Amino acid sequence: MKNSMTRALCFLLLTLCSLDTILAQEFKFAFLTDLHVHSDSTLGQVELRLKSLSPQVELLLSGGDNVDIDNLKSADLSAGEQRIKSLKGLFDRTKKPYHMAIGNHDRLPRDLRDGTNDFALFEKAFGQTYYSFDHKGWRFIVLNSVETKDNHYVIGDKQLAWLKDLVEKTGKDQPLVIISHVPFLSVYYPVLEGRYTAADTFTNQKQVFDLFKDHSLKLVLQGHMHLYEEIKVKGVQFITAGAVSGNWWHGAFEGTAPGHLEVDVHGKDFSWSYVK
Repeated sequence: MKNSMTRALCFLLLTLCSLDTILAQEFKFAFLTDLHVHSDSTLGQVELRLKSLSPQVELLLSGGDNVDIDNLKSADLSAGEQRIKSLKGLFDRTKKPYHMAIGNHDRLPRDLRDGTNDFALFEKAFGQTYYSFDHKGWRFIVLNSVETKDNHYVIGDKQLAWLKDLVEKTGKDQPLVIISHVPFLSVYYPVLEGRYTAADTFTNQKQVFDLFKDHSLKLVLQGHMHLYEEIKVKGVQFITAGAVSGNWWHGAFEGTAPGHLEVDVHGKDFSWSYVK
């Protein structure tokens, strides 16, 4: 009996240690935002960027504005769709898991949008526009922040209900990352133009942020602005991660060189670098 109890105790300890190891695994991921593919040459530049990633990167994330679709004329839409397929092919060939966010330029052109088909080409290639997934103990939440209401970006009611349910079902200690194309927070306009505006944040960002007040939200990754920003609020690190395309493929934008973010996860902590 004593030997059986000892074996059972050892098995329990080993199981607990194994679970802790799973939760505390280290890994590295890359966040690439604002690729703005609009030609074969820009597609080639994205390919070079993907090939330049650190060999330790095991997970790829997109921050949106993957392919410029929203500014195309109807006659050019098929070429835009082909570029989406080509970009997907580049990510497929990395042989790494990847997850895409949608940006405002990934939407159909304005004259073709009817409120129900806005994201049709993105969804056809990459699937849902908002979703979550887990990787080695961390939960990643990808938002669609380019829904609109009264001509402002917003997390819409259906998506918000989904997010509330997801947060309620998420352990309070599980480390979380949010990916949002349009920022929660940005100092773009105050720094560049000396004024505050809601034009380039989504309008109900506080309502969304407050959902996580009792959870372990660690990191919010943002795009859209093409600037590199680090803002820390209430223990949450917000990073607007520049742009792969820089100044829309014309060099640096306001001092931010073309680049991507690489994040090293260490258990429930992390560090990062902007790779030019």
